[in-house]
Amino acid sequence: MKKTILTTFAVCSLLTAFAQTADTTKPQEAFKLSGSADVYYKYNFNKNITDNKTSFTNSHNSFELGMVSLKLEHGFKKGSFVADIGFGRRAAEFSYNDTVNGKNGLAVAIKQLYVGYQLTDKIKVSFGSFATHIGYELVDAYLNRNYSMSYLFSNGPFFSTGAKLDVAITPYLSAMLGVFNPTDLKSVDFSDHKYIGAQLGYAPESIPLKLYLNYLGGKDTAGVQNHQVDFVATYQVNSLLGLGYNGSYSRYHETIKKNGNGNGGTAGSVKWWGSALYVNLDFTEDFGLTLRGEYFNDKDQLKTFASSLEGGNVTAGTLTFNYKSGNLTIMPEFRIDRASKDIFNKSSGAATATTANVLLAAVYHF
Repeated sequence: MKKTILTTFAVCSLLTAFAQTADTTKPQEAFKLSGSADVYYKYNFNKNITDNKTSFTNSHNSFELGMVSLKLEHGFKKGSFVADIGFGRRAAEFSYNDTVNGKNGLAVAIKQLYVGYQLTDKIKVSFGSFATHIGYELVDAYLNRNYSMSYLFSNGPFFSTGAKLDVAITPYLSAMLGVFNPTDLKSVDFSDHKYIGAQLGYAPESIPLKLYLNYLGGKDTAGVQNHQVDFVATYQVNSLLGLGYNGSYSRYHETIKKNGNGNGGTAGSVKWWGSALYVNLDFTEDFGLTLRGEYFNDKDQLKTFASSLEGGNVTAGTLTFNYKSGNLTIMPEFRIDRASKDIFNKSSGAATATTANVLLAAVYHF
């Protein structure tokens, strides 16, 4: 009996040793599952839900569900894929061309879905749908220091669907070039227009500075030519102070074709632009705040002032506190927006140029 036990132990040890040797000589599969969830309460001092002119916080005096996200990443040898799915109202607004109504129902949206192939150690090609490379802020609440969104994020592209090439030119210089469907469309069967996207990134190792110059341009499904140039910069001054900046300029150009009598042929060009500055203060590892100041110009009535009699601009200030307890972040926030025209409304219906609100959000991620 004793010999049998010893023989069995020896065989098992040999098999274990063989298995360990085999595992270390084969490429290992990389698997990662992550996710997040966010909820919030917001009170608008004008007592009006229509005062919100940015994304994801269209409510007043109501407890609201934001979004539940699940992100799956897997890689093996040179291939990889990412699947990022969102549930809830925030996901519905992000994928507004794919979901009909996410306010009172369970809206499910594919935020990202793409496969990649590492051509070389410095070049990767990806195919699918990606979160946009334009801008400073991101759709997932836990990735932002402010809970409410900026005008730049809300009026820029949310995502692009197509193919892109990422190149690590040097350890501190990167580039991206892509061909995409028209903005925020995962499927297009009524237009053959395409957009070109590009990014140049600079992140030196010697200083905590990151710079990104972004471009997106092409014809939309209506045949209108659009060019957007976007710049993002971040700089960590020290352990206490961090700075961020986002500037964006978007121009639309449309040519009216000549009619049968030879008339027409006129062209029109309109634009919007804006800047946002982020001041991040981290007093401890668990407590900090972010002050966002933003200026958004829409004098050609393309976005925020589209339903107004004339165009104008908005100046907005947002102060958000971040208290962290493990993976949970509590975010009290105060925000005030002031427009050059009376685009907001009080509960009585009277027009006003100013709106303010307080918000309390809870965000969890793993």
